Amino acid sequence: MPPSFRRGSGRLSPEQAHRLVAGRQAVLLDVRETPEWNDGHAPGALHLPLSRLMAGAPLPAGARAGLVVVICRSGNRSRTAAGILTASGLEATDVTGGMTAWTRQGLPVTGGNDSGGVTA
Repeated sequence: MPPSFRRGSGRLSPEQAHRLVAGRQAVLLDVRETPEWNDGHAPGALHLPLSRLMAGAPLPAGARAGLVVVICRSGNRSRTAAGILTASGLEATDVTGGMTAWTRQGLPVTGGNDSGGVTA
């Protein structure tokens, strides 16, 4: 069982996030804008741009229970989104360094071009 991230938790490294998501202990929510998402994203991630989350759009169904790990390009938007989710009563944290760090660590990316995706 993953630790609770409800109150003032630490952020996750890309490797920690990948392990939790791969083990189905968490859901990965990508909050980048649609063109960024289309350029490449983590396999199995759900998508809801931060701009839509801030406008009150509902979370994708798969992100409404359990731990939500939020990711963006560099870690700034995801930290904001994790704060919004936590304030609404969900368990949420985010990935330090975002998709930039994710790809630097050689973690899987899908979408985008034929080389497996990029992370604009």
